[in-house]
Amino acid sequence: MTVFLVNPTHEQVLMKYFVTHKKEDLPLNTQTMEALGYYQILNDISQFARTNRGKETLLSLRPTQNKKKIEHSLHEISEAMNIIKISGSVPIHSLDQIGHYITQAKKGMALKVDQFTQIISFLDHCQKLKQFMKDKEYAGPMVSMYATSIGDVSELEAEISRCLRNGHVDDYASSDLSYLRRHLATQQEKLKEKAQSLMKSGRISPYLQETNVTERSGRYVLAVKKEYRKKIQGSVLDTSASGSTLFIEPVELGSLQEDIELIKIAEETEVERILYELTQLFLSYEQVIQVAVETMHHYDVLFAKAKYSQMIQADIPMINEEFRIDLKEARHPMLGKNAIPLSIPIGEKERALIITGPNTGGKTVTLKTVGLLTLMAQSGLPIPAKKGSEIAIFQHIFVDIGDGQSIEQNLSTFSSRMVNIIEILQATNDASLVLIDELGSGTDPREGMALAIVILEQLYDKGATLFATTHYSEMKKFADGTEGFLNGSMEFDIYTLQPTYRLILGKSGQSQAFDIVAKLGMHPTLIERAHQKAYQEHKDFHQNIAPEALQSHSYQKQVIVNKYARSNVGKKKQEQPISKITIYNQGDNVHLLATGETGIVYKGPNDQGDYIVQIKGEKRTINHKRIELKIAAEELYPPDYDFDIIFKSKEYRKVKKDMNRKYVEGKWLEE
Repeated sequence: MTVFLVNPTHEQVLMKYFVTHKKEDLPLNTQTMEALGYYQILNDISQFARTNRGKETLLSLRPTQNKKKIEHSLHEISEAMNIIKISGSVPIHSLDQIGHYITQAKKGMALKVDQFTQIISFLDHCQKLKQFMKDKEYAGPMVSMYATSIGDVSELEAEISRCLRNGHVDDYASSDLSYLRRHLATQQEKLKEKAQSLMKSGRISPYLQETNVTERSGRYVLAVKKEYRKKIQGSVLDTSASGSTLFIEPVELGSLQEDIELIKIAEETEVERILYELTQLFLSYEQVIQVAVETMHHYDVLFAKAKYSQMIQADIPMINEEFRIDLKEARHPMLGKNAIPLSIPIGEKERALIITGPNTGGKTVTLKTVGLLTLMAQSGLPIPAKKGSEIAIFQHIFVDIGDGQSIEQNLSTFSSRMVNIIEILQATNDASLVLIDELGSGTDPREGMALAIVILEQLYDKGATLFATTHYSEMKKFADGTEGFLNGSMEFDIYTLQPTYRLILGKSGQSQAFDIVAKLGMHPTLIERAHQKAYQEHKDFHQNIAPEALQSHSYQKQVIVNKYARSNVGKKKQEQPISKITIYNQGDNVHLLATGETGIVYKGPNDQGDYIVQIKGEKRTINHKRIELKIAAEELYPPDYDFDIIFKSKEYRKVKKDMNRKYVEGKWLEE
């Protein structure tokens, strides 16, 4: 349930402010919430709640499309943050049993002393809370006013406190109880004196095992030797472990003991009457108590949100319904001080951002930051971003992040993701935020790239606000040349060879492979040849290399080609020319010179320079001279990518998975 307070007045009760707007909740599935980390945020906030009910309310918090509701919640939290800057110790009391006490009282059952002790503590906190908020009007005028909804409970608190003392009903709770307890004390003293008198008398003392008066079951007895049982008139109430001593209540004490028992019964009856009257008095304050409970609950939830917001250094974003996102130095709340601030303006001219960059460079974190902060803002929560940031209200938030393979449908990573994306295509409208990570990956690069572009075009045509990450260079060109699309790249420091995790807008990220190998010392001539093959254009990599460095042995030996090699060992030495084999890596996207087809390198090379290349599901053996690199594998796939998804059958992958876990009799892997 979402907490919502509208135009509070002194006369209105706080319970009326707690309403549920199911039709306004975003239709988000569990996978979306989990993928963006929304549940973890709610769990973190709930740790600041003081009551179990407050924790449950926070864990059930969901985003809404109601702008007034969102802005009201943000304003509340803003005031609450101002208040805890002054004093973080808000007098919130546990509410978990108060409702149970009201239910018990309604059933006609008197509350017990320990329950009234809890009630006194609650009522005391109500008074303290009212005073606390009265002193904070200047910091939070709206929030502090909620406490005025709590009625005057001072008389109830005073009456319960008068009747109870030190965990018991006080002697002076009523005049009858006071008289009964005085009379009981007098009779008990008489009984004790009578018992001591009998013990000392010459008629009885010779038969006693002990010279002290003892008690059994709350009654005074004498310890009599077993053999003298008939010498003492009275009732045996107990026997020693050895059986040699009998604990006898003399007849002389019987009448006094009976009088005391009757007084005790009268005392218990009077205590029960007092507790019942206090219960009825408590029940007469039911409406006031319920309002106090709801007020305390609301404060518990509100200040938990405020304390969490303070912890992550969050601020109040502006909310719009024009689908503009303008994040200024936004940070992912779970990364804390390790988060690199992101600034993302989308929605004015462009509605789609295509993000490129190296693996582990922060592309996925960027998507999750945008999605999570949108969920937080639409839940009425401040976001960890600089003041002036804007968040739009979306009707749908669709997410496709990760490679969660569908075990139930036995689908590959690519297939399971396509199932999700097809559902997104069907449901997307102009009020949707769509976040897709590595769109089109996991299949033939040419087909994957084409699918990715078509999907983005369709989502854009349907009016969605888009964020997508990619490795495909064609998608960078597509975004550069398509109206409404904006390129962005995750920065990479070629000097430290580490990603900076900073997002640069308006610029497509180029592959860092050539810059990296240049930094590592590869000869610029080799890099230029590779660049020509990849992009069909020349780029000068000599300009940043000093001439004397090019003459060094480390550079020279990279470009020296052995034109001759020894062969025919045992015969006359003969020099034969050989050619250098071009090296390709598994997963490289290559162009077949003879047919113009595109394939993916599977294995090779052998001694003759032959590679096994997969072309449209068929594996062919092709010499290195008849293929050229189109897109390197490192630009298409993450470092830990499982190429079995592309090159192996579903049955092969299943057997391999089983054999990795355990020995499978009668099974073996065949290429």
